[in-house]
This record gives sequence, C-alpha cells and structure tokens, in this order.
Amino acid sequence: QVQLVESGGGLVQPGGSLRLSCAVSGFTLNYYAIAWFRQAPGKEREGVSCISANDDSTYYVNPVKGRFTISKDNAKNTVYLQMNSLKPEDTAVYYCAQATGLRRCGSSWALARRFSSWGQGTQGTVSS
Repeated sequence: QVQLVESGGGLVQPGGSLRLSCAVSGFTLNYYAIAWFRQAPGKEREGVSCISANDDSTYYVNPVKGRFTISKDNAKNTVYLQMNSLKPEDTAVYYCAQATGLRRCGSSWALARRFSSWGQGTQGTVSS
C-alpha cells in the first residue's frame, strides 16, 4: 500500500526556515519522481518542486528558486524540502506526491494530474 506522510510544518517568522519531510512506504524512491505542492486558502494547488528518481534532477517554481531545496534519502525512503528566507506568501498546506509511473519530473512536473498518490499535508505558516 502506497503511503506518503508529511511532517515538519509549523509557525515561523518571516525570514525563518522550515524543513519538511515526506516519508514514503509501499514503493521505493528509485523508481518514482516525487513533488511538493502547496495550497493556500482560496487558491489552487501549486507545484513547488520536484525531484526525479533516475538522476535526482530538480525543478522549482520561480517564486521559490534560490530559497527552497528539494532532496531525498533513498535509504530512509524520505524526501525533504528545505525552505529558507520564508515569506508570508509561502503560507500554505504543503503536500508531497508520487508521480504516476514516472521516474522523471519532466517539463510538465507542476501538473497535479501527473501524480497519483498524495500525503495528508502539513501546514506551514509564515507570520510575525
């Protein structure tokens, strides 16, 4: 049974950092791309970052480039999202997701329909 479980969310001041974790089970990170999405109140779900299974290539949405870093530890079956220099507009529920039968993120990685399994989400709030 495929499972993804996010953790690491919380409340942080602007300029602060959070490190999100996505622990996966029921499959290995060697075979599936994994992405982080986020959804703020009243907004659509947005792709934040993706990491490919075959070559660990990474992708980021423009607003987080240079501030967020995605990484993974195959031995621990865990994907991470290090978020630095956080801004109030980063406030959202953050989800990790398993790509549907894909090892590479590809150019259309930010489309939610390309991902078949999702975690329950973890809230990240940036506020003073």
